Amino acid sequence: FCVARSANGVDNWQIDPQPTLLADPKHFPEELWGIEDPRITYVPEMSKYAIVYTAYTRDGPGVALAFTEDFSHFERYGFIMSPEDKDAALLPHRINGLWALIHRPVSAPRAHMWISYSPDLRHWGDHKLMLVARRGAWWDANKIGLSPPPILTPEGWLVIYHGVRQTASGSIYRLGLALFDLDTPERCLRRSNEWFFAPQELYERAGDVGNVVFPCGYTMEPGGDIIHMYYGAADTSIALATGSVSKMLEWLEQHGE
Repeated sequence: FCVARSANGVDNWQIDPQPTLLADPKHFPEELWGIEDPRITYVPEMSKYAIVYTAYTRDGPGVALAFTEDFSHFERYGFIMSPEDKDAALLPHRINGLWALIHRPVSAPRAHMWISYSPDLRHWGDHKLMLVARRGAWWDANKIGLSPPPILTPEGWLVIYHGVRQTASGSIYRLGLALFDLDTPERCLRRSNEWFFAPQELYERAGDVGNVVFPCGYTMEPGGDIIHMYYGAADTSIALATGSVSKMLEWLEQHGE
């Protein structure tokens, strides 16, 4: 992983000259084939950033965890969810005294979003199904997963998730919205029946893996409404989309079930 810094989160990015967090298969053999898709959550109780990422073993991807205060020094926890599992993020505070992790294990041929709980960030259990991939011709049929970490709002946890639709010409990754209860985050309050963001521009439709928009992070403007969403476009470039959390909630109210 490599850190890029910007005063406004939009332009004039300065990329660190050296990689920030490298795969370390000597000490963490689960990182033998690399690491990807970090999702970063600031944890006020610890005054640290939690980095939940995918680590690749010979047997597939699993979920790994690290903490940092300065993005220079890291405390690695290693695997916290074994293969095959990915698309994970930590909630910023405990739920009923326990840490909560959203993740996406795979049980072929379908893949759903789950939430698990831990007293110490190392031992995880109390696994609960959070959001089910639809069936049939839906845009989010068969495989879904968390995109960036959940957004804390007065109405609940607002989740941007990706859905994968298989077509004759390949997969299409699109984004939908779902709202979950603040105190019982496995309880879905509302889910979009349409996608709200999809590959449209040429750089999103053509690349190493075409027809993919895949966000893993965001920043918020002061005031907590304007959001900058950073996403991978066609597995080739990094792109930015700016929106409004309040308008996303309004859209979900109109297009949810």
